[in-house]
Amino acid sequence: MFGIWGHPDATRMTYYGLHSLQHRGQEGVGIVTTDGERLQGIKGEGLLNEVFDEKKLDSLKGIGAIGHVRYGGKKGIENIQPLLFHSSSGSLALAQNGNLINANDLKHQLEMQGSIFQTNTDTEVLAHLIKRSGYLAQEDKVKNALSMVKGAYSFMMLTEKELIIAQDPNGLRPLSIGKVGDAYCVAAETCAYDLIGAEYIRDVEPGELIIIDRDGIHEERFSLSATHAMCTMEYVYFSRPDSDIGGINIHTARKNLGKQLALEVNVQGDVVTGVPDSSISAAIGFAETAGIPYELGLIKNRYVGRTFIKPTQELREQGVKMKLSPVRKVVEGKRVIMVDDSIVRGTTSKRIVRMLKQAGAKEVHVCISSPPMTNPCFYGIDVSTHEELIAANHSMEEIREIIEADSLTFLSVEGMLKAIGRSENMGKNCGQCMACFTGEYPTEIYPDTPLPYEKEMK
Repeated sequence: MFGIWGHPDATRMTYYGLHSLQHRGQEGVGIVTTDGERLQGIKGEGLLNEVFDEKKLDSLKGIGAIGHVRYGGKKGIENIQPLLFHSSSGSLALAQNGNLINANDLKHQLEMQGSIFQTNTDTEVLAHLIKRSGYLAQEDKVKNALSMVKGAYSFMMLTEKELIIAQDPNGLRPLSIGKVGDAYCVAAETCAYDLIGAEYIRDVEPGELIIIDRDGIHEERFSLSATHAMCTMEYVYFSRPDSDIGGINIHTARKNLGKQLALEVNVQGDVVTGVPDSSISAAIGFAETAGIPYELGLIKNRYVGRTFIKPTQELREQGVKMKLSPVRKVVEGKRVIMVDDSIVRGTTSKRIVRMLKQAGAKEVHVCISSPPMTNPCFYGIDVSTHEELIAANHSMEEIREIIEADSLTFLSVEGMLKAIGRSENMGKNCGQCMACFTGEYPTEIYPDTPLPYEKEMK
């Protein structure tokens, strides 16, 4: 997500901001703008440069805008965000990063009370809750709606007169504020600020609600901060290396993950290579600590997207074939240490190991810079069942055999936290969500969430 308020060319600034965030989703994209009087938007399936051209960008005039690149979720252009709603009392556009774990319950209750849904997204639930709220002020409507939802969400809402953003009480997804000239901007990752020449100001705090309008920025809260639990996979995989989250640089964190992995592993090799792109930093750190040369043993085709976030297994497997090529002269006759960030389903790792051996690698030792992923994620990563996770159904030796590696090593949970810089407080107080590795979820997974319509309305 990217948003901006108070800029004369808000549309193009949002376009460039989303360009920096394209790695977070390649299935669809949308931009909604406001000129102070009305909202208008354009969205479509595909990459940013496939959906938008100069003509479409010129048609979206405004001083404020929000944009979203889509990852996972339901098919159909209607489900691409931002979602735009018009009514006699004013229009609004919504964009969200993360999953609402009680969305189905809320949707059922809203439908029983007469609401009609046009999409299959949990973001539309928020729109109905906001519009049905009995409060008068817009920020109170939003606060009331956010008090009813549970799960992971970084949230943006654009109206004719303001940009409203919020972060869930656990801070599971990254969201920060920047400034370019006199305009404020908001982004899922700080790398978006570099492209547009914006200055990073700060992260949005868990449970915080921020309103940006012509009078400036107004900071409020809709919830007391719960245990801070930023998604660890942001550091391991999702975020770009040039982004910072919680004051921690992603490249530095990943390099430290590789260094810690080298200290924990007992394997001999001639060359270290990383799986592009998210594992390169960890591979460099591993090589430095192990004293083994780092080489580009795998080359990425820059015109193919990320395989982990492909919507189906068939597309993921096809993507691996198109995405990576081994460098024969680097790996031929060598004991290759292949560093990767994670193993989810195992099919990608198996194909890469096979490619390296077909290119002449004498041995392939797989070293993973995160612990085994044994539990599903309900907060926005596209792994929602135990059946999808190879580590939830097989022993380490069985996984090694399945992916056809000569050895397989995962980083420990303790080592992961130490490398990221979160080791002082273990468990639920470490500042990280590690549910996919430990099974300890920061929220209730199936909470009882009745709608609080009986609350006193202003």
